[in-house]
Amino acid sequence: MTIRRRTLIATAAVVLAAPLFSLPALAGETSLTIGYQPIVEPSRVPQADGTYEKVTGAKITWQKFDGGADVIAALASGSIDIGYVGSSPLAAAASRQLPFETIFVVGLISDAEALAVKGVDKPEQLAGKKIATPFVSTAHYSLLTALKHWNIDPKSVEILNLRPPEIAAAWQRGDIDGAYVWDPVLTEIKKTSTVLATSGDVAKWGGPTFDAWIVSKKFAEEHPDIVTGFVKVTGDAYADYRARPDAWNAGSPEAEKIARLTGAKTEDVPALLKGYYFPSLEEQAGAGLLGGDTVKAVAQTSAFLLEQGKIPAALPDYAPYVSPRWAQEAAKLSF
Repeated sequence: MTIRRRTLIATAAVVLAAPLFSLPALAGETSLTIGYQPIVEPSRVPQADGTYEKVTGAKITWQKFDGGADVIAALASGSIDIGYVGSSPLAAAASRQLPFETIFVVGLISDAEALAVKGVDKPEQLAGKKIATPFVSTAHYSLLTALKHWNIDPKSVEILNLRPPEIAAAWQRGDIDGAYVWDPVLTEIKKTSTVLATSGDVAKWGGPTFDAWIVSKKFAEEHPDIVTGFVKVTGDAYADYRARPDAWNAGSPEAEKIARLTGAKTEDVPALLKGYYFPSLEEQAGAGLLGGDTVKAVAQTSAFLLEQGKIPAALPDYAPYVSPRWAQEAAKLSF
């Protein structure tokens, strides 16, 4: 263990005991740019509180993105170091051999993404309809998987590439018949639509999806202690939510912080959080996630994207793009 790592452990203990304590000796040593998406999940709370900065000692710039494809492009260009993506853009990036590692599975997507439609009561009525979704996203992957399950030719549906804010605007104008998208936009659309399928349904049909944090290999190699601290803070936020989900109610400080960073309504936050299964730090490194099944899920997603012509080739092994190391190291830290 390096001196820098020991410093992280020692200072983090002080930070958690006194949240307002600053780290002048460490602050600004390293610049870290994090690309996040306005998705309702527990780590929005330490983001709002500045806990990531306090624990890692890094000077963090938070950059907001509306889709995983944009996050991947930013990581590829070197403009961000850590990014939040869905399993589909993650698989596409790995298939193109972008140098990164998956360090934390944010959540297994269930009802947080869905296909919401109007004027459609059954799948076969989708032919000729305008359905929007962000391309190469988990929602896009789930839409294609659902169409395959229903034996519907994707070419018979007019699938439009729109980001969530664009989907919300198009829906209000009446320009589209439906959308496969995620919360909080999904919550608004569902008020005047019918849900034809959720990502929980699609998972049962053989297309499970998840969100994850990834890090550039270069940054991870140069600053392993910061990456470990990032994973620890994220894991602790999940542990807090899992231990007392009812306390994260609409009137809680947690709900207010999440709403502020995502644009969701405070009263919707508790229900939106229930749209995911949030794995614990201990589960992260296990065989069910980063220690095994996440690699299989990425390979499965890549095979489907190849079949759909969304990537030029699939790799024989995706293990280099998924690492349980960071969760294992983070689990050793005690504050």
